[in-house]
Amino acid sequence: MGVTAIVGANWGDEGKGKMIDSLAAQADIVVRFQGGRNAGHTVINEYGRFALHLLPAGVFYPQVVNIIGPGVALDIPAFFAEYDDLISKGVPSPVVKISQRTQVVLCYHRLFDELEEERLKERQFGSTKMGIAPFYADKCLKVGLQVTDLFDEQKLRAKIEQVLKAKN
Repeated sequence: MGVTAIVGANWGDEGKGKMIDSLAAQADIVVRFQGGRNAGHTVINEYGRFALHLLPAGVFYPQVVNIIGPGVALDIPAFFAEYDDLISKGVPSPVVKISQRTQVVLCYHRLFDELEEERLKERQFGSTKMGIAPFYADKCLKVGLQVTDLFDEQKLRAKIEQVLKAKN
């Protein structure tokens, strides 16, 4: 049993997704280990045309277990919209597992992203305004919410209260 890892070094613009899509047909597991929905790649297959932003490229192959790892910026509404788009176009329900340590993009991440672009005016860095930079700042500061927190209401409330003190 071998392992093939595709890791980019060019901010995601070097065609990793296309390569993974090509290799996924022979894979048992496809792991998306980092990144957010600010980028993605287009897949055209017998089901149609798809822009994958969060879902791993193995979602078109029923034998593949697709994993969203802890380095991914998980935007939950965007995840479900992307998943529902697949199903609506006739793709068989893919097996997708999400690491409990995956951190969640929250509405204030997107807001802070927009506010920073406004503040910078002509010096903007061209954000996609999806909250990725504020999300990863929180991840580094260890103040974000992880998927596991969503299953414990007391822990979730405590974390939200703690983070909102700083964010507000």
